[in-house]
Amino acid sequence: MSDRHGHRRARTWEMLSARDPGAAALIVTSLPNIRYLTGFSGSNAVLLLTGDGALLGTDGRYVVQAGAQCPDLPLIVDRVTMPAVVAQWAQRSGGALAFEAEHLSVAALRDLQSAIPDSASVTFAETRGIVEECRVVKDALELDLIARACRISDDALAAILPTVRVGDTERTIARRLEAKMFALGADAISFETIVAGGPHSAIPHHTPTDRPLEPGDFLLIDFGAEVGGYHADETRTFVMGLPQEWQSQTHALVLAAQEAGRLAARAGAALADVDAASRSIIDASGHGELFGHGLGHGVGLQIHEAPFFSARSVGMLHGGSAVTVEPGVYFPGRGGVRIEDTVLVTNGPPEPLTTTERGLVALG
Repeated sequence: MSDRHGHRRARTWEMLSARDPGAAALIVTSLPNIRYLTGFSGSNAVLLLTGDGALLGTDGRYVVQAGAQCPDLPLIVDRVTMPAVVAQWAQRSGGALAFEAEHLSVAALRDLQSAIPDSASVTFAETRGIVEECRVVKDALELDLIARACRISDDALAAILPTVRVGDTERTIARRLEAKMFALGADAISFETIVAGGPHSAIPHHTPTDRPLEPGDFLLIDFGAEVGGYHADETRTFVMGLPQEWQSQTHALVLAAQEAGRLAARAGAALADVDAASRSIIDASGHGELFGHGLGHGVGLQIHEAPFFSARSVGMLHGGSAVTVEPGVYFPGRGGVRIEDTVLVTNGPPEPLTTTERGLVALG
């Protein structure tokens, strides 16, 4: 693992040097970024990266864990971790210290500045998205973990669907699905499972309640397993009993939009164009105002990470990225449909990593 993480650190430093040639060091405070660059998964850590090495800081709770996960890195153990790491570097080196502006609070920056010895010559420089850009293209190990998380998600959903009945509550179904993911080998769930029945299915990020499912309800389930720190993300929408005409039409519309978005998600495609490929179908139906969120996002150490699909997105897709495609149409107070897959971007058609049947399935 040390070679893999060492390569990631070298690539990050190359990217930082290209953007800010004067940087003498980078202080990394985002925990997902630290995990990506070192393998350390504790809840308190700081990484100081330079052109010829790296230094990991944590507190006494994680000494054994850090030694096991990052045996190649020198370690500073201090409860006040970030100032201790930076002070040691400043005493020995100095220069321009780059920091992750999106992940460091103003108060933490002030503490950082106060930790610099008066004798040291240190300046500060903001950076944005350096490590995140490196994380966009996954290596073979990352893709294997994402694929495993997706298989567990598919298998768990297949296992619990035959048990779903009218009268079951949203919360009960969510807990049943989560328990099955753990039973199949998930280390965690990717996010709080969304189970939304009837009018609740028109709320894109609904929190499950004790509302029982009723005949004729849409049932929207958005969920995912986490394996080795890597996430899956999948949504399917079902109907309780025979669908009404508006339900069949809405589901067919979203399915067509989702297929168009998936087919457009190829290496080299502009992010905004992928969003447009899906959104244009819903717009043409006259329901564009009912699709109020972006088409999708990257998936990896975080459930939402770069790249992001929206009409305002800048940039293009890269082969080896894992992304979601998730259009939706939501009728407030009535019900909604979202269909989502995690897919692997390639030079040709993307490879679906979640494969549960996408058609409208009647349950219970």
